[in-house]
Amino acid sequence: MLAEDMGRFYADPLGFVMYAYPWDTDPELRVVKLQPPWDMIYESEYGPDVWACQLLARIGKQVAANNFNGQDAVNALREAVVSGHGIGKSAITAWLVDWIMSTRPGAQGTVTANTAEQLSSKTWAQIVKWTKKCITGHWFDLTTGKGAMAMRHKENPEKWFCTAQTCREENSESFAGQHAATSTSFYLFDEASAVPDTIREVAEGGLTDGEPMMFAFGNGTRNTGWFADIFRTEVGRKRWGTMQVDSRSVQITNKEQLDQWIEDYGLDSDFVKVRVRGMFPAMSARQFISVTDVDAAFGRHLKAEQYKWAAKIVTCDPAWEGDDDLVIGIRQGLRFEVLRVIGKNDNDMQVAKLLADIEDDHEADAVFVDGGFGTGIVSAGRSMGRDWHIVWFGAKSNDPGCLNVRAFLWREMRDWLKAGGSIPKDHNLYRDLIGPEIVGRPDGVLQLEAKKDMKARGLPSPGRADALAISFALPVLPRVKHGILIHPGEGASVQHGLEYDPLANI
Repeated sequence: MLAEDMGRFYADPLGFVMYAYPWDTDPELRVVKLQPPWDMIYESEYGPDVWACQLLARIGKQVAANNFNGQDAVNALREAVVSGHGIGKSAITAWLVDWIMSTRPGAQGTVTANTAEQLSSKTWAQIVKWTKKCITGHWFDLTTGKGAMAMRHKENPEKWFCTAQTCREENSESFAGQHAATSTSFYLFDEASAVPDTIREVAEGGLTDGEPMMFAFGNGTRNTGWFADIFRTEVGRKRWGTMQVDSRSVQITNKEQLDQWIEDYGLDSDFVKVRVRGMFPAMSARQFISVTDVDAAFGRHLKAEQYKWAAKIVTCDPAWEGDDDLVIGIRQGLRFEVLRVIGKNDNDMQVAKLLADIEDDHEADAVFVDGGFGTGIVSAGRSMGRDWHIVWFGAKSNDPGCLNVRAFLWREMRDWLKAGGSIPKDHNLYRDLIGPEIVGRPDGVLQLEAKKDMKARGLPSPGRADALAISFALPVLPRVKHGILIHPGEGASVQHGLEYDPLANI
């Protein structure tokens, strides 16, 4: 009889939550009063808060629309919630787990959180707490403790289960191979801002068959990474249902504490945005370039007279390994454009020919190439009579405030953005610019995190941003003397007769 009852809630997670837990008889659950219109639908004085009711009802409508027949795969259901503190995110993770596991025989799920401590002491602890109160709780065996957190159906434990996995990047394979072709494969991310991109990417493999679902909850502590992209990019908003929850709108939060934070830090401060308003910060704690500056430059319209007078600088950030891209761009004064993005290419002559054609087409005044993988390209260019320049990011900076040339160039690029620079509406470039963080140093010298450390956080190599940064390596003037344009290969030099050594900045 109970199994038949569960069938009624297959596409009704809110109905399940109201039916499965003893809201009016358990003193521990008599906390949040059910609000209209739900207080008129369910015979209970207590239940989930408004935002949770809205989310659960929306999920139910999507399930009904998908109309999974138990055989033919349907589109993945994806929902993400960013919020302030104290709204009850861990509780709703437990409700979703209990709903899926109770209404879908053979369901398989994975739950993770930002840290092992968060996963065991909060996220999984809430799942254990609510499952023990759930009307179907006796169907499942629950195990706790680090490394042994699982919920398995007593009669079919190998095919009907939910496990907890830590989200360390080296543990990514634990999220692979989860499939439930005739049921639901689901993933649930708690404190999703700090879950590496790699983990989410591997989990996507479990959304290819059956009735797959993915849920992400968290505070907006980082404005980079996949969780932030859900709310910021067109692709993210297209694939995910999203919700932003202000802690002040939730019944259980400490309003006096929230008001104190607002008074102390200001309503528009990043502290309040993250902890109260359920927003992403303009700038994370160690972030080097702020979202505010990049937002202002993103697609900024410039009049021709604002940049046409300036030199044209073509740049190339090569790529020889992994999934990095080779990027060619051009900056003219306050305007930057990405000209070409191709996969890694170790054919120096081929890339040099492409770069030479672009130099000629745009009548560029200088060409700068990142020395990391660019020495062969520059050598090939010189064999064609090209006067290209290598930029060594790792070299020591002549500016004592910067650890190396990379730090110096990124600082110049940041100041260029603040001064009115314009970048194309390229979401990958946007992500690249706000990605790198500052490495704290006791001497105060500017040091940016290494690319390998960015990749460890799940971020790609910032090739597009590096292509822009390279353009600040040397001062360049237009190749015009006495009204005559000097074309590439005709003896023009980058310094154009300047009486100082431009290499001094490097």
